[in-house]
Amino acid sequence: MSAVSLGTMTFGGNTHPLWSAIGGLGLDQARVLVDRSLDAGVNLFDAADAYGDGESEEILGALLGSRRQDVLIATKLAMRVGNGPNALGLSRLHVMRSIEGSLRRLGTDYIDLYQMHNFDPLTPIEETLGALDDAVRQGKIRYVGASNLTGWQAMKALGAADRGGLPRLVSMQSYYSLSTRDVEAEILPMARDQKLGHLVYSPLAGGLLSGKFDRTGNTDESARRARFQSPPVDREQAYDIIDCLRQVAERHRTSTASAALAWVLAQEGVTSVILGARRPDQLDDNLSALDVRLTEEDLRELETVSAPRVPSYPGYVQEQFRINRLSAQA
Repeated sequence: MSAVSLGTMTFGGNTHPLWSAIGGLGLDQARVLVDRSLDAGVNLFDAADAYGDGESEEILGALLGSRRQDVLIATKLAMRVGNGPNALGLSRLHVMRSIEGSLRRLGTDYIDLYQMHNFDPLTPIEETLGALDDAVRQGKIRYVGASNLTGWQAMKALGAADRGGLPRLVSMQSYYSLSTRDVEAEILPMARDQKLGHLVYSPLAGGLLSGKFDRTGNTDESARRARFQSPPVDREQAYDIIDCLRQVAERHRTSTASAALAWVLAQEGVTSVILGARRPDQLDDNLSALDVRLTEEDLRELETVSAPRVPSYPGYVQEQFRINRLSAQA
């Protein structure tokens, strides 16, 4: 799997208020991004059945064509994709329908990584994994992953899989950026302990760390962050982070966005960083992060300015215990 991947949430849906604000790219616009990604060595493309109201998968499948055998396709299910109580979630009915729908839209007979897009509290995890097991045995999906799960939810799925001989999660996909480091508390340690790959989405916090935003305002009114504030962040701390990122970027003669991505790429346990671009120049700039090697000084400065301002529980209690044990052994 390549160190960076291409996310396709910007593909399709140009008539939908949400998806058009995120991207709404048509076939020809998306073609440039896919071709440039392939030329750069990207071999993982991440989608979801709900992106662009299904059009994202259709565009990706059409653009890959015969090149599909040379890449990995990851897609997801759980978000609402229609009306009625069975048009979302992780029930056996919805899993089976969703797999068939994604295969049809992607124009392929198998999905490399099929991910639960969220936790469904109304469906027993054994039911979901049982349906996914059937799909694995039928050759429709290769591996099972999850996105947006907490540490305990992922462990519940792993425990159920081990007890029932069902497909084990091989990866987690989570939001991780300098402005939101929540995954460091439990999700990343859990993934490392359980030998799961970790895919990072929104590494620029929805464009906030792209260099277009600071305390003085916004230099691009068409930017996603100018339209809606997601993911949520501490704005004042984010501006402090942006100030620091600009200094780091200047030292490396690169962009603010590239420096922010280089930090995520440098973190232990990160398998691949999913890039979300609307324009070729954005993608080219993001890909340049692969050539940025942050120094110990860079990492220390960024770690300090982005550190959570209130220690999380029980992390700080366990850290004190660890320090006390080391002191006793010295």
